[in-house]
Amino acid sequence: MDNIYGRKNSTGTNWITAIFMSLFHVGAVAAFFFISWPAILLMVIFWWVAGSLGIGMGYHRLLTHRGYKTPRWMEYFLTICGTLALEGGPIFWVGTHRIHHQKSDRDGDPHTPREGAFWAHMGWILTGAGMHANATELGRYTPELRKDKFHVALTEYHWIPQVVVGVLMAVAGFAYAGIWGATSFVLWGVFFRVTYGLHATWLVNSATHLFGTRRFKTRDDSTNCWWVALLTFGEGWHNNHHAHPISARHGLAWYEFDMNWLQISALEKMGLAWDLKEAKISAPIIVMPDPKDRLAKMSYSSSEAPTMQIPAMALAEASGDD
Repeated sequence: MDNIYGRKNSTGTNWITAIFMSLFHVGAVAAFFFISWPAILLMVIFWWVAGSLGIGMGYHRLLTHRGYKTPRWMEYFLTICGTLALEGGPIFWVGTHRIHHQKSDRDGDPHTPREGAFWAHMGWILTGAGMHANATELGRYTPELRKDKFHVALTEYHWIPQVVVGVLMAVAGFAYAGIWGATSFVLWGVFFRVTYGLHATWLVNSATHLFGTRRFKTRDDSTNCWWVALLTFGEGWHNNHHAHPISARHGLAWYEFDMNWLQISALEKMGLAWDLKEAKISAPIIVMPDPKDRLAKMSYSSSEAPTMQIPAMALAEASGDD
């Protein structure tokens, strides 16, 4: 199954994805002809819901890496938020990302910049069938999610929450300013938000393997890129993450702002998250562009040792807590 990933294994254009992506980009541009501050405020709120709660905290740090645990209802809530980013259902997203860690910047990586910057950014979802592998094909990378009926159903019907939100935005916009308001709310709250969010996530795949600094000598090209971190609520501290993938904390230095980690910590204080895996720097921080330089020493606050590569089966352990 793995060799369906990578540029050399993908041929032809996936026209369904290409058409939908084109329409969303057109809608994002059209939003500037229907500017209203309530619509923009709504866009910002749902950008945070989808990008931070959904993708960063939910899909990535919780479902993929199990960097912390939550009650089952919280896990489901964060997963629903993730579907609003229009990045696929949980089984697809988690399986693809685990493959990325296992084969990062090597043959079989779904989106390495070594096969082209545009390919890593968005070309990989427009070409071939690799991006669109079904839940069965990704099953061995997501065994715990495949056993969960909620995640299986949401993977199949991940578009429904987006449609529901779009309808609610249209109704709210119509109540605010008629047809013009409905159009404004939908263009900003759905089309612009989704398009911006997609490019922000794609920058983690492309820019953070091309630009930035390297604190750790990982086997891949991952970097820490501050401006990507700002656009993605902390996901841009990518070299830190690839060196210690199970850590729920990505921004390890005081100046590495990591909003997702702050929110996970807030959940812990409220009793809604526990068993947080946190990588900590125990030696003075030296940010080094040259991976051949001395590595900063690390320690873990949990009993689990840091790892360069995600063992897909070992880390695919459901929390089992309600």
